[in-house]
Amino acid sequence: TDQNYLMMFTEQGTVKKTVLSAYSNVRRGGIQAINLNKGDSLIEVRVTNGSQDIIIGTYNGMAIRFNESDVRNMGRTATGVRGIRLGKDDYVIGGIAVKQASTLLVATDKGFGKRSNLGDYRITKRGGKGIITVRTGERNGKMIALMQVNDNDELVIMTEKGMVIRQGVNKLRVMGRATQGVRLIKLNEGDRIADIARVVSEEEEEQQLKG
Repeated sequence: TDQNYLMMFTEQGTVKKTVLSAYSNVRRGGIQAINLNKGDSLIEVRVTNGSQDIIIGTYNGMAIRFNESDVRNMGRTATGVRGIRLGKDDYVIGGIAVKQASTLLVATDKGFGKRSNLGDYRITKRGGKGIITVRTGERNGKMIALMQVNDNDELVIMTEKGMVIRQGVNKLRVMGRATQGVRLIKLNEGDRIADIARVVSEEEEEQQLKG
């Protein structure tokens, strides 16, 4: 189909798919996009084409992959369905709609990251517990980011205490799914990664400006 959808991800593991055109006439005061359960919050929204795979990642380093056809199309005021079954003290940190020609980067708050082939994440049904994508714990910290990256992308990494570094994705070799990962940034005592953004490389940026 040529239909596009919005896939919404909540902190407590719910996913919801609504046809994009349902949001075409948004009033000034806004319209309801999703009905959230008490204590839950919307953390990510992705545009999908109706047949993409979805990967959801959690704070404790788990990930699940399923096809979006497992999630039926619902109206704007619906709550959604279970995307991943969360363990104790776990919550969702991000979700993606898979693009084939990319690798998956996950990162932890203590400055470690890992790049894996998407093929390492087998497709299951939604609502399961998922598989370990990065080992979390004393050394690594907890998982805070999940994104698709290519060799020509760059990462901007920001820490809670205001440090920023920029580095090329091509410096990170692709490793197996359940490995610990490598150090992305050397953190000072007590500092943690606050956020990571994927940006196009400086050469690409220049080409775009010229073009």
